[in-house]
Amino acid sequence: MSTIPRGLFITGTDTGVGKTVVASGLVHLAATAGRRVVGLKPVASGAERTPDGLRNEDALALAAASTVPLPYALTNPRCFEPAIAPHIAAAEAGVAISLPDLVGWYARATAGADLAVVEGAGGWRVPLHPEGFLSDLPELLGLDVLLVVGLRLGCLNHARLTLEAIERSGRCRYVGWIGNRIDPSFARLDENLATLGRLLGGPPLAVIPPLSDPTASAVLEFLERPALARALGGSA
Repeated sequence: MSTIPRGLFITGTDTGVGKTVVASGLVHLAATAGRRVVGLKPVASGAERTPDGLRNEDALALAAASTVPLPYALTNPRCFEPAIAPHIAAAEAGVAISLPDLVGWYARATAGADLAVVEGAGGWRVPLHPEGFLSDLPELLGLDVLLVVGLRLGCLNHARLTLEAIERSGRCRYVGWIGNRIDPSFARLDENLATLGRLLGGPPLAVIPPLSDPTASAVLEFLERPALARALGGSA
């Protein structure tokens, strides 16, 4: 594993909480610091048919922010058309998802980089290969993990349970959390942020406000924080 570059796995409290805008924003942040960085999406469900094959919008956003160009198949090796749970999409497509294959893919995809930002699918324990989870991949690779918390009613429970699951294996280093205001009407925001800080071991590394254009460049100003630079392995 000594030749594998630093990797940061982006997980979330649920689907639709803003993992992609955070992940692509962090890739963009690393790129502005001169890093050789790749944004990766190992498994994606929800894709459009194009002349070049299936393409997932999240994976394309990660690729656009990367400084190391990759063929799409290396950015997103498992891509499925229906927007459903990835293990169901894989079964319907007759595709076997093998953890050793994904480990081999990661080594190839990161060969020219010094940093990889890897976006998960759904939450931490989304099912994937038979009787396994997507989280098995960052656990096996020993990737650092950053948690995106969708700030809405119910996030306190989801966030704490996710942290407990990340820490249970002892194989990944939890580096902190980012709050994303996906519900602008979320009541008692300051009080909930304080509670999340208590439940998650410290204050947020960043809080992203509601954005009309949630792109990597739009979110960059909210991610330019010393703690996030340290999470990416850069200088504070």
